[in-house]
Order: sequence, then C-alpha cells, then structure tokens
Amino acid sequence: MSENISALLPELWLALGQTAMMLGIGLAAAVVLGGPLGVLLFLLSPGQSLSHRTAYLVLSWVVNTVRSFPFIILLVALVPFTRLVTGTSIGPLAASVPLSVAAIPYFARLVEQSIREVPRGVIEAAHAMGASELQIVWRVLVREARSGLVLALTVLAVSFLSYSAIAGVVGGGGIGDLAIRYGYYRFQTDVMLLTVGLLIVIVQIIQFGGNALAARLDKR
Repeated sequence: MSENISALLPELWLALGQTAMMLGIGLAAAVVLGGPLGVLLFLLSPGQSLSHRTAYLVLSWVVNTVRSFPFIILLVALVPFTRLVTGTSIGPLAASVPLSVAAIPYFARLVEQSIREVPRGVIEAAHAMGASELQIVWRVLVREARSGLVLALTVLAVSFLSYSAIAGVVGGGGIGDLAIRYGYYRFQTDVMLLTVGLLIVIVQIIQFGGNALAARLDKR
C-alpha cells in the first residue's frame, strides 16, 4: 500500500460513509415519493382504471422535464432550495437534496414501466372480484411487478452512485470529492485508481445483490 493511500485511510472511510448517506437518502426519497408517483402515472394512463388524459400528460411532462436536466445543472439550479432545506449548499446532506429531486422522477418512470409488464388479465380479474383500487395496487400491481421493481431500484442505485460522485466534485463530499481533491488536484494517481476501483466494487455488489433478490422474487 502506497504512502498516499495509507495516510488517506481515515478520510477514505469518511468518504465512503458520506457516499452511503447520499445514496441512502436519495433512494429512500425515490421509494417513498417516486414509487407512488410511478403507480399514479400508470393508473392515469390511457386504458387504465383512473385514466385521465390531461392529468397524465401534465404529470408525465413534469417527470420528463426534471429527468431532462443534466445532474450537474440541476444541482446548481437547486442551490437556493437546498439552502432552504438544509441551511447550507455544501456537504453530503446538502448534496442529498438534488439527488433526491433527481431520483424521484427517475424511479417513477421505472416503476411505471415495470407495472406495465403485469398481465392485463390479472388486473381485470381483480376488478371483477370487486377489489378496490388500493387493493389492486398493493396486492396485484406491486406484488406481480416486485421482481421488476427490485431491478428498477438496482438500476437507480447504480446510476445514482455516479451522481453522488458528481455531487462530491462541487463540495458534496464522498468518494467523488476525495478523487478530485487528491487524485486530480494533487496528481496522486494511486488515489484516483483506488477511488475508481471502489466505485466498481460497489457497483458490482449492488448489481449482484439486486439481480439475486429479483430472481428470488420472480415467481414466473
């Protein structure tokens, strides 16, 4: 182990914790807010039980608009809102705000697509048996699409791991901040390679765990 890396170990552990916090808050916001939003998009779409063309188009437009922003621009644009929510615009907690805002519509669209894979006959059968909309959502849509939803969350986690690194570049902390401060500004190539290697390992763990859980939940 090089002297650079040995001296950097305390900061490395801190950076890993900051990255985990940013990713955790972003994913939690996506599940709690983006999940229901994705279900609502599906229910409002043409041919579904709550079909409403105008509401669907407006909601879909909002989701697509937020998703169209490059993350670095969204991060800067949300600085006033971030300060209002967290009291600061730097640090991992502040970086979690734009991460959450970006994650919610991203996951909502993935949820909508996953639910569309549920056979229409299953939904119609539930309606015929007198199930309420809430029962259909929880006991039919979510239950039947759970494998796809896990894969969607896995895709989101992998994508937003890289977003958290971008947030670190502009003062968000985490692995990205470490890579820039030491690997780039101080020309410590070994530190840069270490941070890249860590990101690769984390991505592999997330992807493997997500695939394994999805395969276990898939009853087809």
